[in-house]
Amino acid sequence: MKAIIYRDNGAPGVLELVDREVPVPGPGEVRVRVAVSGVNPTDWKTRSGATNPKQFPEVTPHLDGAGVIDAVGAGVDPGRVGERVWVFMAAAGRPTGTAAEFTVVPAGRAAPLPAAAGFDLGASLGVPALTAHRALTVAEGGPSRLHPGALDGKVVLAAGGAGAVGHAAIQLARWAGATVISTVSGPAKAALATAAGAHHVVNYRAGDPAAAIRAIAPDGVDIVAEVALGANLALDLAVLRTRGTIATYANDGAKPVELDVRQNMMLNTRFQFLVLYTVGEQALAAAAEDVTAAVEAGALPVGEEHGLPLVRFPLSRSADAHQAVEDGTVGKVLVDVA
Repeated sequence: MKAIIYRDNGAPGVLELVDREVPVPGPGEVRVRVAVSGVNPTDWKTRSGATNPKQFPEVTPHLDGAGVIDAVGAGVDPGRVGERVWVFMAAAGRPTGTAAEFTVVPAGRAAPLPAAAGFDLGASLGVPALTAHRALTVAEGGPSRLHPGALDGKVVLAAGGAGAVGHAAIQLARWAGATVISTVSGPAKAALATAAGAHHVVNYRAGDPAAAIRAIAPDGVDIVAEVALGANLALDLAVLRTRGTIATYANDGAKPVELDVRQNMMLNTRFQFLVLYTVGEQALAAAAEDVTAAVEAGALPVGEEHGLPLVRFPLSRSADAHQAVEDGTVGKVLVDVA
């Protein structure tokens, strides 16, 4: 089979296209013939060594993808052979991700892909959708699962609504019944956030964004799904309701985070920091079930007309795909494997 590997941390050029033996699933595992692989910021950060040093002599990258199960290991229902699936966290703690014609993952990391959903959508779920789900289910008194009506009466602020996680947060929050506000940096990204389903879009670089958000939500925002905590904290606190939650999954721009302790004491602010690697299997499994239900309901479409442009590369150009993500390309970067 064809696979992308790297043996050393470094720039995208460390990625190589090689031939490898088709892997055999072990107990509790499934083998997926990958059609499309999704690339996330965490993939290039892991490859570069920016987050952690390489754990294995050789690594096939990418956490997310979509394809068809073609073999199962002991203890897995053989009826899953032939099942269309979306794969998540494939390379987490393992040397083999989805940047290959076949990948082996624990059976629970391959979720059923509803019949109406294409492999592009399946490969776009994973990290963005599961992260957004976590951000929306950690508030005090809020739901731990998402479904229609779960966020009725709540106001969600999705920072950076033109990004992959922001896009998923908009869609999941709207599916669950929330009023969704998104902040963006300009008209082009405003168009994407609106296409994703945001009820209101606010340009944080123009006018008084806090006043604009308060005009929409006079009592404040219940949940903020935050991508740039250091840069956006002052705005978040200006619009957060008492006992509201700021769920942060990144700190884009790397601006230091400085807290006014008394201000947050008076607000009873809840900060939830999150990363999927350590969120726990129970939370991952619950999120995967809810995301699959949202896909089944048609609530998570992708493509520019739905607010998430798709940027494609063939497997042989995976280095270019990584560079595109590293450069901040707007939309979802996909690698065509099949």
